[in-house]
Amino acid sequence: MQELAPGIWHWTAPHPRIGIEVSSYYLPAERVLIDPIAPPEGLDWFEEHGPPADVLLTNRHHFRSSAEFAERFGVTIRCVQEGMHEFEGTDRHVEQFAVGDELPGGIVAHAVGAICPDETALHIPARRALALADGAIRYDPDGPLTFVPDRFMSEPEATKEGLREAYRRLAGIDFDHLLLAHGVPVVGTGREALASFAGAA
Repeated sequence: MQELAPGIWHWTAPHPRIGIEVSSYYLPAERVLIDPIAPPEGLDWFEEHGPPADVLLTNRHHFRSSAEFAERFGVTIRCVQEGMHEFEGTDRHVEQFAVGDELPGGIVAHAVGAICPDETALHIPARRALALADGAIRYDPDGPLTFVPDRFMSEPEATKEGLREAYRRLAGIDFDHLLLAHGVPVVGTGREALASFAGAA
């Protein structure tokens, strides 16, 4: 577990289904988890640092270990309404939110789309951060943002242009830190990195 910036904790762990390392985040003051997977330290860490109350998903595929957190802490799990079909007829208890809603912790949901209808960005004004789902990744701490591999896109070129358009809009938001669900987050210069990647700078 690493505190990236004041009030933002980050960790990685192997995803049990796809086998690759994925990133998750916790905001202790807001008691909000974003795209959580159980960390190597286990859930006891959250007992010591203040238990979470809410889970926010940047898309429907990031349920990850949310059920474990719900069982342990009674968290409320939330996903954008465009992704709620994923949970119909299952034992996963998920509440929906809409783009534009203000969520726990004063977090605001923004549409991304392009790669899937429920691709969502979460703006966290109190932490000067923006969380992204699957469209953009960063493999190296000193490297640039890049797109998710083409094999995860049904129409790669159209999807990339849709993502660029969404990221240009998001680059107009005031934030410093870019929290990625896959890869290394960008601390301090996240807005500039996203603007450059989207061709808005």
